[in-house]
Amino acid sequence: MLPLMSPSSPPPSLFDAPRAGANAPEFSVSELSGLVKKTVEETFGLVRVRGEISDCKLHSSGHMYLTLKEGTAVLASVCWRGQVGRLGIKPAVGMEVVCTGRLTTFAGQSKYQLVIEGMALAGIGALLKMLEERKKKLAAEGLFDASRKRDLPYLPEAIGVVTSPTGAVIRDILHRLAERFPRRVLVWPVAVQGEGAAEQITAAIRGFNALPKTGKTPRPDVLIIARGGGSVEDLMPFNEENVVRAVAESVIPVISAVGHETDTTLIDFAADLRAPTPTAAAEKAVPVREDLLAQVVDDGNRLFQAAIRLMQDRCERLRLTGRALGDPARAIEPLAQRLDEKTERLLLAWRGFFDRRRAQTAEAAGRLRHPRDVVRLAAQRLENADKKLTFAWRGFHDRSTARVTESASRLRHPRDILTLATQRLANAEQKMDFAWREIFTRKANQLENKGSVLGHLSPRAVLGRGYALVQNAKGGIISSASQTTSGDKLVIEFQDGKTGVVAE
Repeated sequence: MLPLMSPSSPPPSLFDAPRAGANAPEFSVSELSGLVKKTVEETFGLVRVRGEISDCKLHSSGHMYLTLKEGTAVLASVCWRGQVGRLGIKPAVGMEVVCTGRLTTFAGQSKYQLVIEGMALAGIGALLKMLEERKKKLAAEGLFDASRKRDLPYLPEAIGVVTSPTGAVIRDILHRLAERFPRRVLVWPVAVQGEGAAEQITAAIRGFNALPKTGKTPRPDVLIIARGGGSVEDLMPFNEENVVRAVAESVIPVISAVGHETDTTLIDFAADLRAPTPTAAAEKAVPVREDLLAQVVDDGNRLFQAAIRLMQDRCERLRLTGRALGDPARAIEPLAQRLDEKTERLLLAWRGFFDRRRAQTAEAAGRLRHPRDVVRLAAQRLENADKKLTFAWRGFHDRSTARVTESASRLRHPRDILTLATQRLANAEQKMDFAWREIFTRKANQLENKGSVLGHLSPRAVLGRGYALVQNAKGGIISSASQTTSGDKLVIEFQDGKTGVVAE
């Protein structure tokens, strides 16, 4: 082991004992490297160096190698794996930082380097510059586009809150939700500043999105990411790239409520809605229960009264229509009378036909000779005549039967006439029912269209688009600034409620 030497003088022991045949002391490479390493480490055991990161690489082993520069001067630096996670910031090229550590040498390459043990941004200006560059990068990827924004559910069943389990933020949110509309609240406790806060917030957002829609712990319908106010350094976890990407990738609508109204973080641009405070986030998540109940009761009463008026109008119209159509029984009576007349004429025609045929048969029988008068003289002639008569009778009977059948087929049966009349009556009743239903549907559509026009013409219909109604203390509408004086108490009505103000 060689004795320690100062940076300004060589080791006395080496110069006091020079080697034979040499004018200067002789060192081995290892000896010289060891002396330089010991001198540098003892002289610069703790230093703080300010510079701009020009090169930054994270090795697969977990060690980080980077280069600090200022002007034309550069300083190689290394941060060992165990210290990388405790830096507090994520180094990036172009970032101006102040590094705390110690100088050492690397004999394998004959160079010196800074072993970084701590790192901080060099002033608030550098931090804001870094945030602005990160904002431009994420905006270029489309993470802040307005087309990605989604509407919040009107009345969520469950609300997820990502915040610190202690402090006033979670109490304010729960208190405000209980006042407006109590909902199921799922809290994912995380650290909101310091080491590991960004990773915890990212894991909470993705954990809520990974929950099933149904189950013992259902997936929330909306997420609130909240914390109280603080410095830019305190709010840095909400500016980290992994947190912003988790918010942008969330399938659950996200409300950002970080800091006070003047504080702005990068997740405000990626979230679906930004609230100025955690309390305001709770107000935007749910409506006022009392207002909803009053609106439902009012709408129910108006719907009931409209239905009553509609039914009364339809009943009156139906009565007038029925009076104009007349009594259906009067339309059936002539048809029934004609049916009776046709039935009677058919019976008379049937009886006359058979009476004529019977008389003709009797007349033909009277013209025949008695068999006893001709039996002795012409038995054979009588037999032939009898055969001819039998044959003629059969032909006559067949022709008569055919004529009767033909005549009967030409006449309608009373049952057919009655069936036809019944069918016509059913068709008339169906047409009347269809006409009544068409009139009822047309008038209902006209009433609905007029109600929709009245709703659009209502002055409160535009409140949802950002307008407001201004009233004085007596409820009168204020339409001009000349109607107010300083100190007047006014009431401003928005879509979701009213608030009191004082004119200045």
